[in-house]
Amino acid sequence: MLENRRFVIIGFFALIGIIYLFRLFYLQVLDESYSIESSSNSIKRVTEIPFRGQIYDRNGKLIVYNTPVYDLLVTPYKVKVDDTLRFCKVLGIERREFDSLIHVASVYSKMKPSLFLRQLSKEDFASIQDIMVDYSGFEFAKSSMRTYKAATLANTLGYVSEISKKQLEEQEEPYYRQSDYIGQTGIERIYENELRGKRGTKFVMQNVNGVYKGAWKNGELDTMAVAGENLYSGIDLEIQQYADSLMMNKVGSVVAIEPKTGQILSMASAPTYDPNILATRHFSKNYTALYRNPYKPLFNRPVMASYRPGSTFKLIQALIGLQEGVITPNSGFTHANCPIGCHVHPATPNVVMGVMHSCNPYFYNVFRRIIYNNKITNTFKASAVGLDDWHDKISKFGIGQQLGIDLPSERKGNLPDKKYYDKIYGENRWKFSNIYSLSIGEGEILITPLKMANVAAIIANRGYYYTPHVIHGIGEGRKLKPEFAVRHESGVAPQHFEPVIEGMLGAVEGGTARRSRVEGISIAGKTGTSQNKRGKDHSIFIAFAPVDDPKIAIAVFVENAGSGGSAAAPIANLIIEKYLTGKVTNKALEERIMHADLMKDVILPAPPKPVIKDTTKRRNSIPFVREKPTEQSSKKVINWFKI
Repeated sequence: MLENRRFVIIGFFALIGIIYLFRLFYLQVLDESYSIESSSNSIKRVTEIPFRGQIYDRNGKLIVYNTPVYDLLVTPYKVKVDDTLRFCKVLGIERREFDSLIHVASVYSKMKPSLFLRQLSKEDFASIQDIMVDYSGFEFAKSSMRTYKAATLANTLGYVSEISKKQLEEQEEPYYRQSDYIGQTGIERIYENELRGKRGTKFVMQNVNGVYKGAWKNGELDTMAVAGENLYSGIDLEIQQYADSLMMNKVGSVVAIEPKTGQILSMASAPTYDPNILATRHFSKNYTALYRNPYKPLFNRPVMASYRPGSTFKLIQALIGLQEGVITPNSGFTHANCPIGCHVHPATPNVVMGVMHSCNPYFYNVFRRIIYNNKITNTFKASAVGLDDWHDKISKFGIGQQLGIDLPSERKGNLPDKKYYDKIYGENRWKFSNIYSLSIGEGEILITPLKMANVAAIIANRGYYYTPHVIHGIGEGRKLKPEFAVRHESGVAPQHFEPVIEGMLGAVEGGTARRSRVEGISIAGKTGTSQNKRGKDHSIFIAFAPVDDPKIAIAVFVENAGSGGSAAAPIANLIIEKYLTGKVTNKALEERIMHADLMKDVILPAPPKPVIKDTTKRRNSIPFVREKPTEQSSKKVINWFKI
């Protein structure tokens, strides 16, 4: 028995010895990590940042690409600069900037390298590379800078900038490090995971002075960086630039959609800026100038600006009325006892004429019939059930909700219901006279330009839409996000669209938009004038073409430009002709629109007034504040941000 125990004990210790020997063999021979650590003075681990994916337009034209640049890194405890002024002169910076950058790096870590100066061009790098050998503690790292082929699409594409401390702390996976770049707005933000790629690692040999001596073990342990996936958009770059040129010196939006797919063809936000100015190391200065500009060029109006839709909303009212059976295509109304005036006609005989001439009393009666479900004897109190039913049917057109476009900060707008008016007036204390302005797209309803372009697409498709989207293909396989392939129904039968479309054709051929009609192209459109308490009304126009085989649906909003036929309609019809034919025949109209300066009519918010403390005391000894108006003009414009 004792003999057996002895063999067990010997076997146990022998097994432990074998395990230790195997572990030692693994660490010394198989596992390279300890070898790398032990050679830390001569072997350096270098993280390679991948190129971000590029972005293309629908015709394969490059919109966004990467330009190789160099970042200068600093390791504070190694820094030795004998002649600081000469060093600053070499890099083109001020002494105070040098001190600030060193301080920031030291706060981060005195032992680890961190960013000192970003985005030196290849020419800058070549001119100072040899000189920088004299300054220990500094090293170069390859990087890239976003570059834009054209000065357009700034708000749609968005920008990348250095990751913030909050973003670092909140990241779901430990991917980003301090001084990394990340998409902050627009497409760059929404598709960050696809665009950023995968990091690589390589090991290099260096001498005691940090001079590169070649790859370690011929790069056997290196992993290559994988570039981000390319994105393929539905944007037509030529049409986009043309829309920008038409919106020069104007405030507003252009949104054009391919109806059959939901792809965004053009998305102009005016005024705009050159996206390249936010892709340099002067980002902070340029961003501040844009942020302070009173015309808000950083504000993405197509998805963020909210307006009353005006008469363009009458199209939806007619469609709902036809679907509910409260009117027929031949329903006519007189204008008697109507609180809303008509433009010209004493009576309107049918839907076609109502749309063509944008008759306010006609759509007042249509809305009243919808609310009361044709029981028009109830003329005092509005039916709460009727309003909520109307709300639900209107919402199927995408109104009062986010459509789900692949851009951040999309606004829902406002589509009032019973709860909304109960909150304003008190429960059941409101009546039809409080809400009838909704019949002509005024009152409390608010929409974005994107939503009205989508309404034009719904009418073009005779009842359905696909969620509008900028990117229709991701990576080599051109993958489409599944949510953009879902067909959304408006709930209105196709036959009910025909009289409305006929009225829209009439509006362009001989109605409110006749001055900008295009020979040879059948355009169905509707003007709108959005009421505005401050300054002139906003000009709106939505349209699609050709009528029988729609290829483009469009919405144009021009702030403080007056009626829809005066500014928005000409812009939309010029873009339609340019997209469908590749040329513009009405050169006189094009010239007039391009040179029209409508920014002078835009009423800007008053600049903040400085608060001046007055030493004068009131009787109760409480100091009071006297406001003094600033002498700065509220209409001062920074000109350099314009295209």
